[in-house]
Amino acid sequence: MVNALFDLSGKVALVIGAAAGGLGERAARTLAEAGAVVAVADLATRGEDLAATARTCWTGGHRAMENQASEHRVDVTDERSVAALFENVAAAHGRIDIVVNAAGIMLRKPYDETSLQEFEQVVRVNLTGTWLVGREAGKTLTRQGRGGRIVNLTTVYAERVGPVPESAYYAAKAGVVNVTRALAAELGPHGITVNCLAPGVFYPTQMTAALGERPDRLKWFAERTMLGRLGDPDADFAGPLLLMAGPASAYMTGQVVYIDGGWSAW
Repeated sequence: MVNALFDLSGKVALVIGAAAGGLGERAARTLAEAGAVVAVADLATRGEDLAATARTCWTGGHRAMENQASEHRVDVTDERSVAALFENVAAAHGRIDIVVNAAGIMLRKPYDETSLQEFEQVVRVNLTGTWLVGREAGKTLTRQGRGGRIVNLTTVYAERVGPVPESAYYAAKAGVVNVTRALAAELGPHGITVNCLAPGVFYPTQMTAALGERPDRLKWFAERTMLGRLGDPDADFAGPLLLMAGPASAYMTGQVVYIDGGWSAW
């Protein structure tokens, strides 16, 4: 029974923001290893990296690609693009059971050097994009009538700020938390859970790679945790994701789980 709680055999999962190099890639690999058929999606400009994710899942002996429709292009700021993504994945695989939204961007810039256009773009991708994905996921899963799982990614900075100036990112990711709760309330009656993972500093990923140029800052981040280390993308992300994506979290919704080595508990 314990194994069954984390078994995704027969499930169809859609991972958005899955291009190689980020936690979305790790999510796709994890769900495939748990037995799910995984469709991956990202921007057209990330096509080669997205194909790399799909190949990694496929060559690992998993069913990440039943056909070419399992690799998709999407812009989460474009509602027609998001709607088309869900239509295409559902048509290719017959249904969708799990949706993981890992799409996001970061802007490390002082507030007085950040333009309105830059601020709005960060909010549009991270917050508006989460809402658009959640809206289409909710409609698709409700229409299917089989329940389902939606997992959003925020950050340890959802309810606090750090030493790096990135006000747009902090604001947008804080909003992701309450969008998650709001969708959970509306979709709960349909048996659909909506939860949020809040990673601390996972290194290295595409988003955190630039920190390698500042070993002093990496050291500060590690020492800020209770465990005294940074998150390992290959070892520390899979467990919490499987909890939220599978049967084990059937009575868990509207929640934020911090994967941060204890950072948020200080």
